[in-house]
Amino acid sequence: MSLTRHLTRGRDLARSAGDHAADVFAPLALIGRGLRRHTDWAKARWAATPKERRGPTLLVGAAVLLGVFLLPHGPLLAIVALVASAAWVGRTPKSPAEPVPDAADVKLPALYAALTPYFGGYDDPGALYRVDGEWKAAFSEWAFDPDGRLAALEIAYPAYFTDTEPAARTRIEQVVQGKAGRSREYRFDWDEETNRLRVTALAPLPADVVAQRFVTAPGEIVLGFTDEAGSRRTIPVEQGGVTEQQPPVVWRVGPRSAEPHLLALGAPGHGTSTLLRSIALQALPHGDLVVVDGASTGEHACLVNRPGVHTVETSLHGALAALEWCARETERRLVALNAARHHGLAAPADVTRPLWILLDRLTELSELARAEGRTDPQELLEVPLRHGRAARVTVVFADALEARDRISPTVRNCTRTRVVLGPVNAESGPAALGGPLDIAPAAHTPPGRGYARIGAAAPVRLQVPVTVDPLDEDAPGPLRDAVVALLPHRDARAAAAAAPAPAPVLAEVVEPAPVGLVKDPAGGVTGEMAGEMAGELAGDLAGEPAAPVSFGGSHVHKM
Repeated sequence: MSLTRHLTRGRDLARSAGDHAADVFAPLALIGRGLRRHTDWAKARWAATPKERRGPTLLVGAAVLLGVFLLPHGPLLAIVALVASAAWVGRTPKSPAEPVPDAADVKLPALYAALTPYFGGYDDPGALYRVDGEWKAAFSEWAFDPDGRLAALEIAYPAYFTDTEPAARTRIEQVVQGKAGRSREYRFDWDEETNRLRVTALAPLPADVVAQRFVTAPGEIVLGFTDEAGSRRTIPVEQGGVTEQQPPVVWRVGPRSAEPHLLALGAPGHGTSTLLRSIALQALPHGDLVVVDGASTGEHACLVNRPGVHTVETSLHGALAALEWCARETERRLVALNAARHHGLAAPADVTRPLWILLDRLTELSELARAEGRTDPQELLEVPLRHGRAARVTVVFADALEARDRISPTVRNCTRTRVVLGPVNAESGPAALGGPLDIAPAAHTPPGRGYARIGAAAPVRLQVPVTVDPLDEDAPGPLRDAVVALLPHRDARAAAAAAPAPAPVLAEVVEPAPVGLVKDPAGGVTGEMAGEMAGELAGDLAGEPAAPVSFGGSHVHKM
């Protein structure tokens, strides 16, 4: 046997012997520790006894010992009592559990120290924030959740702090979020009149609302869902197999909408294409769609050949043809609507049905067009953007957040309904929304999470409904089935197809007839009458041919 094995075996035997010895001598150690404590107690009592009383004390002690010795079995009982007492006193008492420190006493002093360099006045001897200051003088109200995380806090700051400058505010918000935890969102309410900053931690939004039919009025689109502070209404939604009331972010479109167009920006993989699919599913029952997929990712292939979908284009040639048709269609609708108003008649059904132009990553086709020396597709959006509200044409422009500088000024100026998805910082968030963001974003956001701003209103939090691509085999089956159930099918519009469709508007100019204008049985204007009105107002811009229009190989039928 080698020396190493001898040493190892000897070490194991010594360890085992030591463990057994500790078990055997544990009672003796316990009694010895108790006798030592008795001795220490006796010494302390003797030292505390005055000198004039020590003699009588010794006499009484000797008398007690003598009495015990004279009793039957007295010495044995005295020894047993002494051993029992030593065993009881010698036991190791359980140390009391240390009290859990108050979360405020641990976290708020650290936050106070972090804010001191920014709020402290080094020339002010009575500054609210100083190195040796008291944090309770600066923080008046605070609250923590059951997990010990900061839930609410009211911070007082000096009057000389520049709370009107966005850069100064952002610096303070970053410090507070860093000390309170970057995994959550925080709302910052700056009260400039009283020099108070109220910080509130926001609860996460529900991320399990799938695509479904929402209870909305015609012309209302649910962009997603927010918290109670962001919406004054709730709608029933199917969530986790039960019906819940959730506050929606509702975008109103149509001729009476103040903000008829939308610009959505986001980080890759955070839901801009999902938002477009959600809008398309809500718009299809009441309108027609033209979809341009500039990235050619196939995210919108599920809309191909669906009733109400004019075309889904992925090439530059098809996108240019589709957008040119949209521009001409907007002009035709304007002419027909003006003619109907001029003669006091109801507008034709083919010009009152909403037309949606959904654009995904169009800036990529713009770069390709500039490289080939062709027309920028964004230039063709000027007419639908400027006159879309009157013509019932809505443009939804979705692109990457880093492509914001490549979006044309016309698109940015006419799309005042803004959505930004994915992680943003203090600069990209307000720039994408077109206004200040009083919410500090979380460090990590799930897909579909972001913020929405409709017009000049304050930004609100947003969670887009889960609307997966039904052709994506990696997506869960129930989510794909939910989207397929909302897609229109041919048989779903059989009744509409069987109904008499309005006569197509003639391309040529029709000479005015000497007879008076009459209304058709449905209350609208007939095709010949629309041609007469268009001839009076705009000549050959009166209409489009009723034959299919080819966009890069796709056939689009005029409604």
